[in-house]
Amino acid sequence: MDSNTEPSTNSVEMPKEQIKASVWLKENLFSNWFNSVLTVLSVILVIFVLNGTLTWVFTEANWSVISENFKLFIIGQYPLAQLWRPWLSLVLLMFLIGLSFGVSRNNILKIIFIFMNVYLAVQLFFPFIAWSSKAWIASAIAIAILGMLVGRKFPKLKKYSIVGWILLYPIFIFLMNGFGILPTVRTNAWGGLTLNIIIASTAIVASFPIGILLALGRRSKLPIIRLFCITFIETIRGVPLVALLAVAMLMFPLFLPSGFQLDSLIRIIIAVTLFNSAYVAENIRGGLQAIPRSQYEAADALGLNAWKRTTFIIMPQALRITVPSMVGQSISIFKDTTLVFLFSIVDLLGIGRAVMANPAFLGTQKEIYLFVGLMFWIICYFMSIVSKRIERNLKVSH
Repeated sequence: MDSNTEPSTNSVEMPKEQIKASVWLKENLFSNWFNSVLTVLSVILVIFVLNGTLTWVFTEANWSVISENFKLFIIGQYPLAQLWRPWLSLVLLMFLIGLSFGVSRNNILKIIFIFMNVYLAVQLFFPFIAWSSKAWIASAIAIAILGMLVGRKFPKLKKYSIVGWILLYPIFIFLMNGFGILPTVRTNAWGGLTLNIIIASTAIVASFPIGILLALGRRSKLPIIRLFCITFIETIRGVPLVALLAVAMLMFPLFLPSGFQLDSLIRIIIAVTLFNSAYVAENIRGGLQAIPRSQYEAADALGLNAWKRTTFIIMPQALRITVPSMVGQSISIFKDTTLVFLFSIVDLLGIGRAVMANPAFLGTQKEIYLFVGLMFWIICYFMSIVSKRIERNLKVSH
């Protein structure tokens, strides 16, 4: 053999990806005999559970209960002749999402844009969705793409997109109710997942400024304001949400003037908003306490008064710190909206329980609960993804 010839090792070299994978498996799953046995047993258990679950899902489950009641699960008993109104609201929402993403090209808006379009596009392949609904879904996707293209072409439309977001909610409520201008659809006909989203989104948005005021009031030097805020926060946080909902639905009407009625959905939203605002206030107060004293001293050195110091120096940093806890609280309050079915408000879970009571769908509890859980998981997981992106952009960990 020629001494100048070096043996080739190309045939025995492993790709870097395989080396990294083998090292990870050895360090995390097979580091010693106990972990190796535990890993093997866990794999066997997972295979056993998945085999039984997938067999039931694809061969034994009666998914007709979902397909035949899909409209009820999403929008409740909203009249079929007026379904164009929530569909139009969805089209406006998708246009604003596309426009906002186009003018800013923000990574967070990119995630929202992609998620909403994929979520709607998947529904186009559901055979039980009517062709008229599929036409609205396709239109919403097209409008979102159009909004993105318009935003990229005309970036100066950013201020108009902000105005659009401010006006979206009152326009949505007007379209859903009608208020006599359009045929009135009372809130007792609203239901399903849409009702959960309405309650949660309204409470989350409305409780944010209330929570800021409560957090600042709790740190106020004025005894009356500080005592009021402390009493409110500690009282609300010491009472379960279901008790506040009971007060709003059963006791609050007793204190109203004779002949004056407040819609049950409004009472529910007020109760959930007050409940969430107390927790938001504590999250923000924790963020305020985490701000170092040097920030206050730097603001004072610049000659800023208390209002400017709080608005431009302290509060932005406190809100940046509290992003994880705020999103966690938002996810929690969205899941807690299922409590409203206890008071004859037919949300997604309430619709599911009503369908279970239908003699034609007896024995379909597993399918219904799995569908309801999947809907909540999709939305909550989406919120957590957006939260991680916000944390990354704001560099919360630094």
